[in-house]
Amino acid sequence: MLLRIHPEDPQPRHIKTVVDIILKGGVIIYPTDTIYGLGCDIFQQKAIERICRIKKVDPRKAQLSFVCSNLSHLSDYAKQLPNSTYRLLKEYLPGPYTFILPASKMVPKIIQSNKYTIGLRIPDNIIAKAIVTELGRPILSASLPGEMIEDYTDPEIMHENFMNDVDVVIDGGIGGTVPSTIVDCTGREYKLIRAGAGEWNE
Repeated sequence: MLLRIHPEDPQPRHIKTVVDIILKGGVIIYPTDTIYGLGCDIFQQKAIERICRIKKVDPRKAQLSFVCSNLSHLSDYAKQLPNSTYRLLKEYLPGPYTFILPASKMVPKIIQSNKYTIGLRIPDNIIAKAIVTELGRPILSASLPGEMIEDYTDPEIMHENFMNDVDVVIDGGIGGTVPSTIVDCTGREYKLIRAGAGEWNE
């Protein structure tokens, strides 16, 4: 299904439709403030496995992130952070960043990396935040695979490519082409893992 959602004023009934699909174990393609992503419920193991099959990766090696609407869920899924790290997150989020944090025991084992970390995202995108807010907990997210830029920026082409693999493709307009900046916050010093859409000068 291709579902057109207004990027600045998302229709509540459409957001509810998407959340109902997620709660039933569905997989979605949705817009962020960078490139479009694959998303599902963090507690639906079969949905997580579907995303990993689409990306052709092992769940423990797939760069999967938690997408939140704000930092209120942080204490549930990440271990207690130093004040300096918390201030850093507040400064940069929402925005085009993924922060690698130590995972808490609440994080399902299938998506913990071998280093027991999670990636945290709060995209500055109204549709993404509306979905997570309606769901009431983070969604699991992964970047969308594709060879050509159109494969992960044009919702109609994404629908053609993935209509048999996902339950809904959200059309929230043409997506970006540069992924998020990834910063590892698990060590004594912050480490830039990938330079992306967000500027990093720390």
